[in-house]
Amino acid sequence: MQGTANISRQTISTISSLHSPMRQLAAIMFSDMTGYTALMQQNEQLAKQKHRRLKEVLESCVSNHHGKILQYYGDGALSIFSSAIDGVHCAVEIQQALQQEPIVDLRIGIHTGDISIENETIYGDGVNLASRIESLAVPGSVFISEKVFDEIRNQENLTAREMGYFELKNVNEPVRIFAIDNKGLVVPTRDSIKGKTKQPSNRLAVLPFVNMSADPENEYFSDGITEELLNVLTKVEGLRVTSRTSAFTFKGKDIDIREIGIQLNVDRILEGSVRKAGNRVRISAQLINAADGYHIWSENYDRNLTDIFEVQDEISSIIANKLRENLTLDEYAERLVKVPTQNIEAYTLFLKGMHFHNKLTPKNTKKAIECFEKAITLEPDYAQAYAMAATGYASLGATGQMQPAEAFEIVHRYSDKAIKLDSSQATGYSAKGAAYLLYDWKWKQAYESLIKAVELNPAKTEAHQLLSLYYLSTRRKQDAVEIMEKALEVDPISPIVNQYVADAYLNAGRVEDALKQVERILDLYPNMRIAMELKGWCLGIKGDWNKALEIFEEIHGMIKNPLKGLAPLGYAYAQLGESEKALECIRKIEQRQIEEPETVLDIDLAMIWWSLGEKDKAFDHLFQCIDKKMGVVAILIDHPMFKEAGNDPRYQLLKQKLNLVEYNSNG
Repeated sequence: MQGTANISRQTISTISSLHSPMRQLAAIMFSDMTGYTALMQQNEQLAKQKHRRLKEVLESCVSNHHGKILQYYGDGALSIFSSAIDGVHCAVEIQQALQQEPIVDLRIGIHTGDISIENETIYGDGVNLASRIESLAVPGSVFISEKVFDEIRNQENLTAREMGYFELKNVNEPVRIFAIDNKGLVVPTRDSIKGKTKQPSNRLAVLPFVNMSADPENEYFSDGITEELLNVLTKVEGLRVTSRTSAFTFKGKDIDIREIGIQLNVDRILEGSVRKAGNRVRISAQLINAADGYHIWSENYDRNLTDIFEVQDEISSIIANKLRENLTLDEYAERLVKVPTQNIEAYTLFLKGMHFHNKLTPKNTKKAIECFEKAITLEPDYAQAYAMAATGYASLGATGQMQPAEAFEIVHRYSDKAIKLDSSQATGYSAKGAAYLLYDWKWKQAYESLIKAVELNPAKTEAHQLLSLYYLSTRRKQDAVEIMEKALEVDPISPIVNQYVADAYLNAGRVEDALKQVERILDLYPNMRIAMELKGWCLGIKGDWNKALEIFEEIHGMIKNPLKGLAPLGYAYAQLGESEKALECIRKIEQRQIEEPETVLDIDLAMIWWSLGEKDKAFDHLFQCIDKKMGVVAILIDHPMFKEAGNDPRYQLLKQKLNLVEYNSNG
C-alpha cells in the first residue's frame, strides 16, 4: 500500500484545483522552516517577517526553475519539478538566498518518484520518502536521495557529499542520503543527525587484518585469517556481516573508520593485524564503533600456529556476544569455529589457495586449484578445500578456459564430497548449483542448491550472482534484479556485485538504470573493463553505436592482444554498416580458436554473425554452444543484443535443448 504525503507530519496535502486522477514521475521537494513556533513566542514581528521572506524566495525560485508549489503547510511547503536537476538547482538557490538578512533557517529534502493525485489528495511512496529526508536534514542543508544523486552526479555546478545509509520511519529498507555541498550550504557530520533516525544495528564489517610479518609473502595468511573470521561471524544469528569483497576494498588505504562505516552502512568494524614467525603467530584484534571511532574491545593473542582455530573461535565468540541481543546462557557458550583440519600445512595451503582465488583471473584460479588439491592430498577429508577447488573448476568451465565436460565432472565430484563432509558450508552448494546451472541445465536442482547456499551464508554473494543467472535463464528477470539488489546490501562496493546488478537491469530492459549503475561502478573503478564494456552495450542498445564503438576500441587496446576482445567490436562494426571490419573480427576469433583449441568462442562468433544479419550462421554457433555445454547461452539468447531471436522457430528448439521449455511449462 502506498504512503501518503505527511504534511505537518500528520495531515494530507490537498490541491483544490485538481479533481481528476493522474499519475506522474516528479522530483518532490519538501522545505520546512525551523524554530518558527519558538520565534513567534519570542518575537512575533520578526517571525512573520521571516515567514514572508521565505514565501517570497520559494515562489520566485520555484517558478524560475520550472517547478510548482503544490501546498503550503504551517511553516513549510511541498513543491514538485519535472526534472531532479531543476529541483536541486532551485533548492541551492533558495538556501543561498535565505543566508541574506533576515536569515531564515530552512531544511530541504528532495526525492524522485511516482506521485498520484486523486480526489484532491497526493499519494505515493516518493512523497513520503521526500518528507522523511527533509526531516533528517539540518537548517541550511539540502538532503537528497540516491535516486536524485544519480540524476545530478555529472552536473559540473552541483556537488554532493555522501551521508551514508539511514533507517527512516515507515521506510522498509535503509536509504542512502547525500547532502549538496555547494557554496553557502550546510553539510553536517553524520553524528549531528544520528539522533533523528534509527541507526543501523548489529551490522559488522571485518576489515583486512594487516600483515605485520617480516616476510611480505605472509600476506596470504593475514588475508586468510580475516576471511575465516568473516565467514564464522556470518553464522551468528541476528548479525549482518558485510561481504569480503566490499570490506577488502579498503585494504592498504588510510581512510577514517567513520567514513568506512558510512560507505559500508555498518555500526561496528573489526580490524587487526597478524604477525607470523615460524610456528608462532600473534593476532591483534579491535572492535570499533563506526560512528565515532571508539574502541569497544581489543585483545592480543600470542599462540602456536596449531592453536589458530582456538584463537578464531575466541575472537568470533567475543564479537558475537558483544553484538547479539537476547542471548541465552547456552548461546554464550556455543562454539562457532569448526576445526577444518588438524594438518597446519594443509590449512596453510588452503589459505594460499584463497589468496590466488580472490585475484579473479584464469591464471590465478588455476594456481588456487593447485593449492586446494595439494591440501586435499595432505588432508583427504578437508571439506572447504574440496568446495573451493570445485568453485575454481566451475569458473574455468563456465568461461571457456577449460573444456566444460572435463571441468564440470570434477565440480560435481568435489562438491559432492564437500557437502558429504560438511553440509553447513555454503560453498559446496554454490559450486554444485553452478554445475546444474551452467552445464547440466537441471534448473530445479540448480535453484535448490543455490537457495541453500544463500541461506547458509548470506554474506558470500557468489550464490546470489549464480541465482541471478538462473533467473535470467528462466526469464524471471525481475527476480534477477531483486536477488542482486539484496546482494548489494551486504556487498555495496563490490565491483562484481555492482556489475551483476547492471547486467540484471540491462537484461530486464531497464537500460537507463543499467547505465546509471555502470557509471557508479566506473566512479569507483575507472578502468574496470567489463564495466566499460557494459557501458558500451547500454549506449549501443540505446542507439548510439558510434559511442559504443569508441568504448569497445578502447577496451580492445587495453587488452593488448589482437585476437581478444573482438566480439563487442565486431557487433558494433556490423551495426554501423562496416561489414568488412566485422568480418575481420570473425577471422581473428577463428584464428584464436585454432591457436587455443581448449577455449570455446562460439558465443563471440554468434554475436557478430547475428549483428551482420546472418541468422543461419548465428544459430549454428548457438547450437554449437549447446553441444559444447556453454551454459551462458541460456541467458544470451534473451539478451537485448539478440533482439527478435524469439521470433525464429530455432529459438524454441534452443530452449528445448536447454530443458527450459519443459521446466517453464511445469513451473
